[in-house]
Amino acid sequence: MDTIKFGTDGWRAIIAQDYTVANVTRVSQATALWMKSKGMKQVVIGYDCRFGGILFSETSAKVFGDHGIKVIMSHEFVSTPMVSLAIVKTNSDMGVVITASHNPHTYNGFKLKSAYGGPTIPSEIAEVESHIPDTVPTVKSTIESMKTSGLFEYQDLEQMYHDHIVANFDLDLINNGTVQLAYDAMYGAGQNAVRRIFPDATLLHCDYNPSFMGQAPEPIHRNLTELSETIANSDTINLGLANDGDADRIGMYDEDGNFVDSHHLLLLLLNYLYEHKGLRGKVVITFSVTDKMKQLAAIYGCEIEVTKIGFKYIAEIMTKEDVLVGGEESGGLAVKGHIPERDGVWMGLLIMEFMAKTGKTIKQLIQDIYDKVGSFASDRDDLHITDELKHKIIATCAAGDVKKIGDRDVISTETIDGFKFYLSDEEWVMVRPSGTEPVLRVYAHAPDMDGVKAILAATHKTLNP
Repeated sequence: MDTIKFGTDGWRAIIAQDYTVANVTRVSQATALWMKSKGMKQVVIGYDCRFGGILFSETSAKVFGDHGIKVIMSHEFVSTPMVSLAIVKTNSDMGVVITASHNPHTYNGFKLKSAYGGPTIPSEIAEVESHIPDTVPTVKSTIESMKTSGLFEYQDLEQMYHDHIVANFDLDLINNGTVQLAYDAMYGAGQNAVRRIFPDATLLHCDYNPSFMGQAPEPIHRNLTELSETIANSDTINLGLANDGDADRIGMYDEDGNFVDSHHLLLLLLNYLYEHKGLRGKVVITFSVTDKMKQLAAIYGCEIEVTKIGFKYIAEIMTKEDVLVGGEESGGLAVKGHIPERDGVWMGLLIMEFMAKTGKTIKQLIQDIYDKVGSFASDRDDLHITDELKHKIIATCAAGDVKKIGDRDVISTETIDGFKFYLSDEEWVMVRPSGTEPVLRVYAHAPDMDGVKAILAATHKTLNP
């Protein structure tokens, strides 16, 4: 049988190639065995808009039924944050989300969530992996037999999530005309929730289409040009919001149709929560996030910690310490006062609340941040190259042979997760292989976008001449 390994955010594989009923059964068996070894009795299962969501969810549910573990499941597709919140609301022990998040439509996946409503920590994931059987277990339970024995129950996880939003946000204030929203669901699981919260929003790709029209549902600018153009061509829309396939990641646009990346959103969230809501706590960011977060945290006197890439590392800290803001470059953000989970809709609401309370546009709010820490730009190239070349480049970085990027000297190097080469106090480039795809990621940071593009171009020539 295939060896199954969890990456930075769950197990993912290509549907019908490695992501099969047989392999989902094996992973579910491992999860059920691990849960039983810990005395756990109840799990929430949800699926997003990808192909086979119901099939794979019911496959997993029946395995849990064989082990006497009760399953709570939604009637239809839901976002990852809906599952995580439901774990807490229903006092469940674990959650399973059938999703491949932002990966192309050919993929599906299996995410594990813990009782606190966030990603299961790496050490426990490793324990689950150790239980994956080499053969496919025989499954005896059916959904009907589980219903009869009280081991299966449908609950409306989306309604549960909506009620939680209503209880925590002044939607009348946000919808009073200050924010004129355009929303791109990228054919993902956030579509129904946002349609309901913002009935007057301009909606893009808010219908069920498991093919995503061939576009990977990752909320980065090159995938969101239609949203950008919609805003730029409108006289009324002043904010754009986009979520990935399972709606735990976020992308935003200002009133001119310019992309607002997660680096800037993290700074805005820290500013809003600290200065306007009077909240305090630690700041936790992954290795690829702008150093401007360190500057703003220092201004506020907040402790800051940098982790490896992967939100699970942030979540683990959030379950143990008082964290104000946590986040990663790829659009996964979390805040105090919510579950320790990425939630693209919740973060969008916070930014909109910030705008509504101050009467400022997101562009003006960003300028306030620049006045504190200076302006900057960042970007990322995803290089789809051969494994041979990828391993060669990583080996070169690991050997310490990268002394220059183009004609610029490398003044220092950090290796928390990948390789970050500093060219000045304000400029760096980072190289890291993806944990879920056959991709080499190259990140760059500079005072402006021209500088970022120049660094990326020089890096490509240096590492792949």
